[in-house]
Amino acid sequence: MPSFRPAYLIHGDDHGRIAERRANLRAMAEQESGVGGVELLEGDACTGEGVAAALSAMTFALGRRFVIADGVERWKDADAEAVAAALHGVDPDTLTVAFFAREEGRYKVPPGLIKAVEQAGGQVAEEGTVKPGMLPRWLQARAGELGVEIDTQAAKALVAHVGDRQQRLLRELEKLALEHGAGAHIGVEEVQQSSASSAERKLWTLADALVAGDEKAATRALLELRAQGERVTGLLWQMVRRLRDALTIAEALAAGKPPAQIKKSLRMPSFAADRLISDVQKRDVDAFRRALELMADLELETRGGGGGVLSEDTAAVRAVIGAAR
Repeated sequence: MPSFRPAYLIHGDDHGRIAERRANLRAMAEQESGVGGVELLEGDACTGEGVAAALSAMTFALGRRFVIADGVERWKDADAEAVAAALHGVDPDTLTVAFFAREEGRYKVPPGLIKAVEQAGGQVAEEGTVKPGMLPRWLQARAGELGVEIDTQAAKALVAHVGDRQQRLLRELEKLALEHGAGAHIGVEEVQQSSASSAERKLWTLADALVAGDEKAATRALLELRAQGERVTGLLWQMVRRLRDALTIAEALAAGKPPAQIKKSLRMPSFAADRLISDVQKRDVDAFRRALELMADLELETRGGGGGVLSEDTAAVRAVIGAAR
């Protein structure tokens, strides 16, 4: 059975995480005391006076009673003072109150409420958004809480794949922890295998093979993706994007720019940047320009502008083989 403190205050500007914590606490409260043992005050009902009255109410219910107050970021000092007085009379063995504040701009939880919760023996937790540059370090800290270890490059790879939404990053990290078990070390390979679907992995393989000039690998990846039902128009976007990146790198290398300097300008994990630059160095600027021209012809063909002489699959195979040469 979970143990509960007499009071909780969850506040900050990560509104998604706060909503998640409220949902989790409410589910635990209803499991502990049933739906009738939970009183929710939100919107216009979430006032200092209303919460104080709920805390002081006499009930004949058996077991612990829960009061959830959502929206305390709009409270004034007077609201906090009214609740602080009511908290003095709370029986910590029979009642728990949880305050939630989604802070933004001038809407902040009153300092008096923070002090009142702390004095009541409660818990105050801040859920704040993390700057993008700090997300890998944040992920490493969250991994420790889940009983696993994720190295810096793997954390960067996860951010590159998932994006900077903390909730989604945490869900992916939890999946990795469940998949590999307590004490596991999670590296780049584990992140790639877990975070990408089969189609995504094959699409990366196709794009990378095009850049590296590997005709066989590119053709095989294309045929497998088509067999899975992937549309040529959908594949084109990723192929063109990677070829454009490759052309930019090739032009920089041709101009005498050092690879280390080029790497700093790429928005991708270090290992991925190293591999991309290495693949680009195998070919020249003209090869990537020709490849992009072939992709433009393929797009025209798929949109019906090529006269319809070739089937879509044949046109795609010819374009991919030509682009990889």
